[in-house]
Order: sequence, then structure tokens, then C-alpha cells
Amino acid sequence: MKKLFKLILNSLPRPLLIRLSYFIRPILAFAMRGKNHTDPIDGRRFRSFLPYGYENPRANVLSPSTLSLERHRLLWIYLKNETDFFTARHKVLHFAPEQAFYKRFRKLRNLDYTTTDLNSPLANVKADICNLPFDDNSYDVIFCNHVLEHIPDHTKAMQELYRILKPGGWGIFQIPQDLNRTVTFEDNSITDKKERAKIFGQYDHVRIYGLDYFDKLRSIGFQVEEVDYTSVLTPEEVSRYRLAKGEIIPLVKKLSPESTS
Repeated sequence: MKKLFKLILNSLPRPLLIRLSYFIRPILAFAMRGKNHTDPIDGRRFRSFLPYGYENPRANVLSPSTLSLERHRLLWIYLKNETDFFTARHKVLHFAPEQAFYKRFRKLRNLDYTTTDLNSPLANVKADICNLPFDDNSYDVIFCNHVLEHIPDHTKAMQELYRILKPGGWGIFQIPQDLNRTVTFEDNSITDKKERAKIFGQYDHVRIYGLDYFDKLRSIGFQVEEVDYTSVLTPEEVSRYRLAKGEIIPLVKKLSPESTS
């Protein structure tokens, strides 16, 4: 099954994969129902999750019902337990919205919710992250997860994110990160898709981030908290929800003028 999923992921364009998934999910969710693992996003239980990965597929990580991965489930639990995202009024901008979240966030009446991306069929504003059509200080909350590793000029993208975030606002900017790597690695001379997948983990990635990612965000002006939320959860919860132990949630904030004076 790992080889099949790898072939599908590397052969089909992502917008097509998103459209096809709407037909496939109900079948998978029914066929894989069980009691071993729980998707905290919808509460459904399965005997196992599906494999996922472009180069080296990880076993038992993709939820059959929401198509959430470890990072999605961790973020959902964090938002539920540690923020007022689901209850307070927020103006939210969501880059490359994930299927696991998209419809659920749209239904929340407390949110003024906008999605954006250049290619995603789930985006209602088509925009380049390096040249955004939004006013300064526009959004209370920004989600930009697993986007920056695709962007050649990630400095410009981060500057745009900082520009449109309101003072006092916050965001989550997850990226695929090698926590054993001190310095981010990128090489623009690597253009072959197979070679990119081998080195960066995915054919359309342009870098692999190290621990210096957080300082890069700080250099733009963000206050950054490196949240290891799996350390707050029990080992049983980490196993039941199929989370990646030690994964860091990058929580960014744009300080208000009075907090910096």
C-alpha cells in the first residue's frame, strides 16, 4: 500500500488529488473503522490510519475520514485546549487551507474566515504570498502551514505575513523541520523532481528547515514561541491520536505598540 500511495502522490497534481479525495474518503473511513486510533478532529475511530509520504511513506499516519496528518491533529488539539480560536471573534486568513480544517473553520460563526493560495481549489482569494492583496494590519489570526518550504523567496513571504498580521495578533506557521539540523539547507541548483524529493522530502520543496527557522521568523519581527505540545499530552494520547512526538508548533505573535514601549 505504501508504494501505491507514493505512486499516486507523485503522479497526480495536488488540486486533482483534493477533488478526488472527496469521493474516496467515505469509502476508506467505512472500510477502516475500528478501535485502535482516534481522529480528534471528528472523533471517529479506526483500526489503523493510512500511509503517507512522497519519498518515504510513513505508516499509519493519514486519517481515513478527515485526511489529517500528525501535524493537523496536533494543531487541532492545541487550538481546542490552549486558544480561544473556536469561541472568540477573529478575522482569520488561512493559506493553502487543509481539507481537515476547511469546512469546519468556514462553519464557525465567530470567524471572519478567508482562504488564499495560488493553486488550491479551496482558496477563495488567488494570491501570491510574496505579494499579497491585503491591507497592513488586517488579520487577527493567520495560518500558514507547510507553505514556506515551497517558496523560493521565503524572506519576502515572511515579511508579507508580518505586514498583514494585526498588532496583538497571532499565527501558526508550521513547516517540515529536521530538529537534528541546526541550519536550514537549500540548493537552488537542484531542479530535478526526483532529486528534490530525495533531498527535501517532496518534489516541490525548495529547502529543509533546521532549528534556525525560529530565529529567521524573529529576524522579521515576530515574537516566536516554540511549542512542544506533545510533551503536555500523555503517551497514551500521543499513540491514540497518532502524533509525532516532539513536533514543534511555531506560534508567532506581532506585538502591539504598547507592549514594546
